[in-house]
Amino acid sequence: MKRILLPASGAVLATGLLAAGLAGTAQAADDIATDPLASSSAPAYSVAKFWLDANGAALKKAKEFQYDAKEVTKLVSGGGYNPDGKAGSTTLPGSVKPTTSVVKNINLPKTIGKVFFTNTKGELNWCSATSIQSKYNNLVATAGHCVYDTAGNGNVLKNWVFVPGYYQGNAPWGVYVGKQAFTHYDFDNYEDYDRDYAFVTVYNGISLDSEKQVTKSEYDGYKGDKYTSSKEITAEEYAAGIDKYGPEGPFWKKLADPVNETVAQPADAAQKFNEYLKEDGYKGVKVAAVEVTEAAYNAAPGGFDNNSKFLTKTAKLPISQEEYKSLLAQKADGKFLGKLEATKDKNGNETAWFKTQYFTKKWVKSTVKELYFVDSYVIQFVKDRGTLASNVGAQGFSWNQKTGQATFVFGYPAAPHADGNKPYTGTTPKWCYSAKPSGKVYTAAAYKVEEHVAIKCAMTGGADGGPWLVKYSNTKRLGYVNGVTSLFGDQDQNGRVDYISSAYFDGETYSIYAKAANTWSGKIVGPKGEILK
Repeated sequence: MKRILLPASGAVLATGLLAAGLAGTAQAADDIATDPLASSSAPAYSVAKFWLDANGAALKKAKEFQYDAKEVTKLVSGGGYNPDGKAGSTTLPGSVKPTTSVVKNINLPKTIGKVFFTNTKGELNWCSATSIQSKYNNLVATAGHCVYDTAGNGNVLKNWVFVPGYYQGNAPWGVYVGKQAFTHYDFDNYEDYDRDYAFVTVYNGISLDSEKQVTKSEYDGYKGDKYTSSKEITAEEYAAGIDKYGPEGPFWKKLADPVNETVAQPADAAQKFNEYLKEDGYKGVKVAAVEVTEAAYNAAPGGFDNNSKFLTKTAKLPISQEEYKSLLAQKADGKFLGKLEATKDKNGNETAWFKTQYFTKKWVKSTVKELYFVDSYVIQFVKDRGTLASNVGAQGFSWNQKTGQATFVFGYPAAPHADGNKPYTGTTPKWCYSAKPSGKVYTAAAYKVEEHVAIKCAMTGGADGGPWLVKYSNTKRLGYVNGVTSLFGDQDQNGRVDYISSAYFDGETYSIYAKAANTWSGKIVGPKGEILK
């Protein structure tokens, strides 16, 4: 072991008595790192809505988490393991008999699913995970790198949710938003993959149900998710609505942006010229200046017609040397139409700078149209789906187990192998089985790994965080989480994954799990769909 702690000993007798089982267990509090994900119901609902909106569009868009292909490396085998205490495990309900032989049809656990999150770049990713036993039926086990952004700033990943049984945008048991993440201090702070595991408490699951158009008073009184939408209507429809609902009803109007059109010179242009020069014009008409070249200006007629000379706007003005140089560059690009001049002293040095801009007239009439709208008031019904384990069950947890036990690994592989071959889609979960995994330590210096366990398996990225189950019952679909997929190895160096590895679950892992397993999370919405505080 990297660090020697007081040993964790004995087994927890039952999930419901987890707290009592911890009383005699020495815990290393300084090993436990905790971070908030969605700290209260309102932000948790926003996270769930982010993934569920538009029939799960964001869920469908997400891609599997991937290491760079160059990082698929060979795992180096070493010596054996030295547990830091006695072996222990939680107690699964009922009689669970482990699968003793490989069968052709493995019954996949109901507990597994995908965790979805947003990385530092704003990309939507997912990993694999499972529901695991806890006092409040609210705990998810996955890889640490599926909770903490090791490729970015090391902070927790955003918009974190667990979707058990996920399939093509569907969340059959709802979406479970992460509330608090628990992992080892060494992973949280140093990205030590010997501690690449995480336990996340989740709120009760929620799902979006139907929407209903309601009256404004019903809308104002509803405390859940709601929104308004506006539709443009005719003046006649607006008048009818005002007659029915009154001026405070869902009908409203506004002035559109002005529409300008060129018109002929007004008959009183000479007498009221200064009035037409005003910002708002005169009688809905104003005279506007159109910049032209010197040649176009000289060719323009006098008077008040369109395209005639605009004498009062055309003038020679002094400017700074900096503006002069800037306008010279603009003139070369055709962006300045005027004339530039510089005066010089007897020695040929420039002493003053001038610009002349040339304008002709344009008579413009502005028309403002009145637009009419009707509002719709819509409330979104949201359903509380209950706790995670009450819906899909929960796997047990074991620690300080002897290596070499028969192990099932489940996950959603999707990434291609380093050679480009892509045998998985990530659509459905897959599994690997090893009747007798190696008892050796595996190391990977790039990830600070000195003591991983490993089994032969060809699952690729996306399977990260998937559970390693010992004593798995194919009939009960339950076993004990004794690891989570962390790294992918290419042992024969042919460009394809052939081994996967996990951190060894010891007494330190148990201390972190036990802390998480005794932490309450609660609900996001109430019985009427109201977002709780």
